[in-house]
Amino acid sequence: MEPKSIVNAYDFTGKTIAITGGGGVLCGEMARALAGCHANVVILDRDVGLAEKVLATLKGSKGTHQAAFIDVLDKAAVQQATDKVIADYGKIDGLINGAGGNNPKATTNPEQSFFDIPAEAIQFVSNLNLQGTILPSQAFGRCMVKQKEGVILNISSMNALRPLTRIPAYSAAKAAVSNFTQWLAVHLAQEYSPNIRVNAIAPGFFLTEQNRFLLTDKQTGALTARGHKIIDHTPMARFGTPEDLVGAVLWLLSPASQFVTGIVLPIDGGFSAYSGV
Repeated sequence: MEPKSIVNAYDFTGKTIAITGGGGVLCGEMARALAGCHANVVILDRDVGLAEKVLATLKGSKGTHQAAFIDVLDKAAVQQATDKVIADYGKIDGLINGAGGNNPKATTNPEQSFFDIPAEAIQFVSNLNLQGTILPSQAFGRCMVKQKEGVILNISSMNALRPLTRIPAYSAAKAAVSNFTQWLAVHLAQEYSPNIRVNAIAPGFFLTEQNRFLLTDKQTGALTARGHKIIDHTPMARFGTPEDLVGAVLWLLSPASQFVTGIVLPIDGGFSAYSGV
C-alpha cells in the first residue's frame, strides 16, 4: 500500500458510523476519534443526555453528527434508530456495538455466593451484552447486506479470554460476544458479501465509572487489593486509558484492515500474554 493510500485509509470523510452505548467513557472517546477523522458520527444511547454530552465534544469537527435514542434490548427501538440513520445519511458504513455492562446482583461477594445469584440478574447481563449486540447487528447488518459492504465492530472483553473472579455472568456473556463475532463474520462473508467485515476488540482493564472504586480507593486513590492483582499481572503495569483503544478501532473500521474479519483483538497491556511467572 502506497503511503498516500495509508493516509487516505484513515480519512472517514463521507462515512457514517453509528455507536451504541456512545454516551459512555470508552465509546465517547471512539466517537471523538472518528469525528476527528471526518466521519459522520451517530451517538446512540438509552440515556440521550449522556449521548448529547458526547455530541457537544464533537463541535468543530468535520462531518455531520447527532445523538439519538436506542434501547438495544428492544427490537422495535433498534429498528427505529436504524431507520433514522439511513433516512438522515442514506447509508451506514460502520457499527460499533458498544452497549453492555455488568450488574452488581450478578456478582459473587461475601454477602452473595454463586449459588445465590438470582436468575433474573444473570439473564439481564446476558441480554444486555449478547442480545444488545445481536439486535443492532441484525438491523444495521441488513442495511450493509443491501449495500454489499460495511463493518461491524463488537466490544468483547478480556473477561471473555480469562474469566475473572466474582463476575461469572459478565465473563460468560462477553465470551458469547466473541463467539458471535466469529460466527457473524463467516456468515456475512459467505452468504452475502466478503466486503462486510465483523471484528471485535477485547479491552483489558480500563478505569471507568463502573469499576473505578473497585480498583482504586475512593478517598485516597490508592489501588485496592483487586487493583494490585490486575497491575501485577499486566506487564505494562498500568490501567488502559480510553485513548488506548483508538488506534485499533480506527484500523478495524478502515480499509487498512480490509482483509481482516472474525478476529477478537486484545488491548490489554499484555495481560493475556502473561502467565504470572
